[in-house]
Amino acid sequence: FLLMSLLDFQPVARISVGVAAQGRLLCLRNRAIVVPGDTLGGSKTQSIRLSEAFRIVIDPSPRTLFLSALLVALSLAPARADDDLVARMAREHAQDSPVASPAAEVDPAASVMSSVVSYARLGKTDVKGHFARPTGDGPFQGVIVIHEWWGLNDNIKWMADRFAGEGYLALAVDLYEGEVATDREGAMNLMRGSTSQTDRLKENLRQARKFLADAGATRVGSVGWCFGGGWSLQAGLALGDDLDAVVIYYGRVSSDPAELAPLSAPVLGLFGEADTGIPVDGVRAFERALGDLGKPVTIQVYPGAGHAFANPSGTRYDEEAADDAWSWTLAFFANHLGSR
Repeated sequence: FLLMSLLDFQPVARISVGVAAQGRLLCLRNRAIVVPGDTLGGSKTQSIRLSEAFRIVIDPSPRTLFLSALLVALSLAPARADDDLVARMAREHAQDSPVASPAAEVDPAASVMSSVVSYARLGKTDVKGHFARPTGDGPFQGVIVIHEWWGLNDNIKWMADRFAGEGYLALAVDLYEGEVATDREGAMNLMRGSTSQTDRLKENLRQARKFLADAGATRVGSVGWCFGGGWSLQAGLALGDDLDAVVIYYGRVSSDPAELAPLSAPVLGLFGEADTGIPVDGVRAFERALGDLGKPVTIQVYPGAGHAFANPSGTRYDEEAADDAWSWTLAFFANHLGSR
């Protein structure tokens, strides 16, 4: 929107969607946003694919063609990066399936209670998650548990139970809003679809944090694996001072100081040396960038371990690395959130 203002942006074209809805077309990421009417204020938006938008652009002027091409080029760069990440994850999980790993077969350390809860409302959609809590009286601190690229399956729910067994209010969130993959192709599609809804996913996590606060947590951390590891970092960036600890299991990271600036929570990153999907060079650049910003970060890289070495779902489990990473996770949360 800043670019549009600087260029005195005019609508790319008058467009017609369906029978009579007219508005203007804004190119954002790999989607086109149709804004009904002549102003943005108070209007609803509709989202359509750029390929569909191009078919309905009517008689653009040379100037608007130039601006449209410029905006599309800028919007496609993040989309290409997202597609590259999805492709890398697909390569790492080429022979994988979401069977329960040994991590999802360990009983909680203490008795817990769990239930399905509606923790967020996004538009007209109620988002349901798995909420686990210790038995007995609190107070207890909170952990947002973020699923792998497979989605919120029973294995992730079991990990929430394990965190509850360690004395935390644990909410396993659902960033796919009810959809769960049973094979690699399904996971690819769900992960790819999520890349065009980043604001919606961030709001999902904001409301998850509020749910835990309403349940009594005064300090809240986040943890996630793979896709969820990247979104654990995104939770820290989106929530700022409202998140107190971030644990990343081999998730997407960044070395851009401007992108990392909003982060307030200390970070624990757990990565595999042999992970070609999340290369160690990028992890070290992330570590240096946080250090340069004066933000607390601890990185553990496990020799010989590949991607998904501690996933609750899948066949790539490395028991020695996963057990050590779990110990680091619990110690990190105990230090920054407190423990029972």
